[in-house]
Amino acid sequence: MKRKAAVIGVPLDLGASKQGASGGPAAIRRTGLLESLKSLGLQVHDTGDLPIPKPSGRGSLKLRNGAAILKVCKELEKRVHDLAKEWTVPITLGGDHSLAVGTVAGVARARREEGRSIGLIWVDAHADINTPQTSPSGNVHGMPVAHILGMGDRNFARLGGFSPKVEARNVCLIGTRDVDASEKDNLRRSGVRVFSMQEIDRFGMGTVIEQAIDLASEGTAGFHLSFDIDVADPGTAPGTGTRKRGGLTYREAHLLMEMAADSERLLGLDMVEINPLEDVQNATAEIAMELISSAMGKSIY
Repeated sequence: MKRKAAVIGVPLDLGASKQGASGGPAAIRRTGLLESLKSLGLQVHDTGDLPIPKPSGRGSLKLRNGAAILKVCKELEKRVHDLAKEWTVPITLGGDHSLAVGTVAGVARARREEGRSIGLIWVDAHADINTPQTSPSGNVHGMPVAHILGMGDRNFARLGGFSPKVEARNVCLIGTRDVDASEKDNLRRSGVRVFSMQEIDRFGMGTVIEQAIDLASEGTAGFHLSFDIDVADPGTAPGTGTRKRGGLTYREAHLLMEMAADSERLLGLDMVEINPLEDVQNATAEIAMELISSAMGKSIY
C-alpha cells in the first residue's frame, strides 16, 4: 500500500512580531511540493488552508492575539487528528510556530485513543519554551513547547482535552542557539533533552539525530517533527523573520530529515516560519520543499 500524506496550510503570523509568515504556505506550494511528494510514490492530497480570524485588538500583552491563535489551533487540532487517526501523515505548512500546539495535540490525541503516546523532535534556533509569565514579548510563537509540555496558558496547554501532549522524556530540541534567560530556567525544570548547535558541532548531525530519534521513540508510537526554518543558517535560508547566525548547513538539515524518514517513525511534520517578505527569489521556500521531500523519503539514490 502507498503511504498516505496530506498537506495543510496555516497562513498564520499573529504569533510573531514580524508579519509575512502568513505567505509561507503559498510560497512552499509554488515550488511544486505536491508533485515532488507524488513522485516519491506517496498517496498525497492538499486539504487547503485553514481560515485565520482577524484578532479583535492585540489582547493581553502577555499573550498577544491569544484568542485568535487559540481558535486556529483548535481547528488545526481537529483536522490533524482526523488525518492521523487514519495513519495519514499530516504535513503542516506555516505560518508561525504557534500553530504547532494544534498539530502536536492532534497527532497525540489520535495515538492516545489507541492507548499510545508520541515523541517530539523540535528543530529550531529557539527553545520556544517561554510562558506568558516569562516571555519578554508576549509573542505566542515563543511559547509552543511550554504549552505542549503542560506549562503556560491553560487553554493552550489543555487543547485537545489533555495535558501534557508529550512527556518531557520524549521531547528533544535540536539546533538551539538563541535562548532567553527565563527560558533557561524553564528548560532546566522541564527535563527535555537539548541538542544545541555546540553539540552538533562537536559530535555531528548524524550522532545527534540518531540519539534524538531514540529518545523520541522510546515507549512511543513514533514522533512528530516540528521544523522551524530559522534553525538553518541565514546564509542558507534567509526567508524568515527571526534570523540567527551559526545555524544548520544545507546538508545537516537534509541529513536530519533523511534519517527521520529512514527511521519509519515519523507521524507528523511541520514546516514553519517561512517568510516570503524576507526571502530572495523564493529560495527559502524551495529549501523547505526539498526538506519536506527528504523527510517523506526522498534519497540521493
